[in-house]
Amino acid sequence: MNVLLLGSGGREHALAWKIAASPLLTKLYAAPGNPGIATLASCIQLDISDHPAVIAFCRDNHIDLVIVGPEAPLVAGIVDDLAVAGIAAFGASRKAAQLEGSKGFTKDLCARNNIPTGAYQRFTAAAPAHAYIEAQGAPIVVKADGLAAGKGVTVAATVEEALAAVDACFNGALGEAGAEVVVEAFLDGEEASFFCLCDGISALPFGTAQDHKRVGDGDTGPNTGGMGAYSPALVMTPEMVERTMREIIEPTMRGMAEMGAPFSGILFAGLMITDEGPQLIEYNVRFGDPECQVLMMRLRDDILVLLKAAADGQLSHMSARWREDAALTVVMAATGYPGTPQKGSVIGGVDAAQQSGAEVFHAGTALKDGQLVANGGRVLNVTAMAKTVTEARAKAYAAVDLIDWPEGFCRSDIGWQAVAREQAGS
Repeated sequence: MNVLLLGSGGREHALAWKIAASPLLTKLYAAPGNPGIATLASCIQLDISDHPAVIAFCRDNHIDLVIVGPEAPLVAGIVDDLAVAGIAAFGASRKAAQLEGSKGFTKDLCARNNIPTGAYQRFTAAAPAHAYIEAQGAPIVVKADGLAAGKGVTVAATVEEALAAVDACFNGALGEAGAEVVVEAFLDGEEASFFCLCDGISALPFGTAQDHKRVGDGDTGPNTGGMGAYSPALVMTPEMVERTMREIIEPTMRGMAEMGAPFSGILFAGLMITDEGPQLIEYNVRFGDPECQVLMMRLRDDILVLLKAAADGQLSHMSARWREDAALTVVMAATGYPGTPQKGSVIGGVDAAQQSGAEVFHAGTALKDGQLVANGGRVLNVTAMAKTVTEARAKAYAAVDLIDWPEGFCRSDIGWQAVAREQAGS
């Protein structure tokens, strides 16, 4: 199979790493890719927002499957345009991608289909949002309705913080993403990420993980796109997985089909595991980043077979097998992140980290004068596997210590909830 992978982050490097191991693969292309992906694929300078150019490339290079990594091309309808051109693609349609593209759309879907989630209201102006927040009190959650690169959610501990978040959205801090705001109840519990491969009809459970959104140790500081993750999420017991499928995933699949937007691709449910059971925080319509990195490490099966089955509507015949070992990834970010990151600093020691038994997935990197440099906020994902989360964490941080990058930083406590559980059980 000739495959085109769209995207340039750590998620796409992890996907490329797994795809490259498939015996079905003939040729892997990535657009635009990154220096890490370039060791596995032919990276091409193709504007993935230019759908006719993507289609022309697919025809010229006899592409059998397009795999869409990030959310923006899905929301923009790349899968729809590829389908019209007769090109198979893994990912959600434009209509189905509203599950991520609009927080309000998802909350309304939950309300119609009795899917457990926090109570909410939608607002298009600041004054009524202020009144609602003042009536509800804090803690409370303010979300920009649209895509905001993981930075559109404020979990406000005070009413004043919530009001400021609303004002930031309506004052244009997040661009079009903040033109509408969702204000919702704060859910108390433990977060988990739950994934399903979907083909429009069937949903195949596809692993669990726990992400660390806050920039600082102890889950402090502003939200980010994710500072690290581990898999499996120990809070996702077999009973909790069964309840999530029955109470959240299956009603979502039915509801989307009834709307004429059957969901195909990867459905990523951000969950809060509460005393009452799983509740939906939000949906994403692509693999999580950095959750994808730990899932790809643990997946036993050929990812290309599974993604092609999802694209072809054949998932009912498939299963997914996982390694028993835990995987953990530590995000190394550039100074200034999640604000304005410092770009251009030289990174050394990546080969030494790889040789220590870890996998280093590139996210925001570039090559300049033959040297690897930082070219984004989240820059590297240092990923390791071991029998327990505690051991995987030790292995990952040992590899982090081998990377020579004074201008980079990372959290030192990735996996802390799982480590505490393991220590309590020992």
